[in-house]
Amino acid sequence: MKRPARRPVELVVIGASLGGLDALGVVLAALGPGFPPVAVAQHRSPQGESRLAHLLGRGLAVEVGEVEDKEPLSPGRVYLAPADYHLLVEEGRVALSTEAPVAFSRPSIDVLFESAARAYGPRVVGVLLTASSEDGAEGIAAVHRAGGSTVVQAPKTARSPVAPKAALRLTPGARVLPLEEIGPFLANEVAQAGGRGLKGVQGGAGRR
Repeated sequence: MKRPARRPVELVVIGASLGGLDALGVVLAALGPGFPPVAVAQHRSPQGESRLAHLLGRGLAVEVGEVEDKEPLSPGRVYLAPADYHLLVEEGRVALSTEAPVAFSRPSIDVLFESAARAYGPRVVGVLLTASSEDGAEGIAAVHRAGGSTVVQAPKTARSPVAPKAALRLTPGARVLPLEEIGPFLANEVAQAGGRGLKGVQGGAGRR
């Protein structure tokens, strides 16, 4: 019997808070320049570090930049929510919002994930990393309900396990992985669906 084809991964959304910069660096290091677009909501203060994208992107094969409103989504790029803005995903592009904080956070992980679930449904992968509030748990559940894949950092490997534990209470079927296994898993998911996500397949590391 022929196995059904895997759904293509067209978007990955990642949420993080306390300890997120280091965790994001570990995940993104496994991704090649042809990887599908990645949208990131990292909790940061309204006066957050303006060089965060530069610091995060050093040595990666994917390009990291803060989002411009209505910017189109392109492979090989990581779209980082600016300080004090919600990041949302629409079909083929990203958008910014200054609506009220959600769970005391702007950017909010839930806002990003819920918008991605609406726009991309089964074509999105939601990844929740270390975070010190429950922001992101509802978002992971929304991705799951829409048919997307869900990945939660194993709480014991998270600097703050609050969000991962909350997500697993709402979505017990989410895949639970140690931090160092998340990036290779994402790359493999893309490769298995016919994409080119593995850094090694792309010819090694290094910024374009």
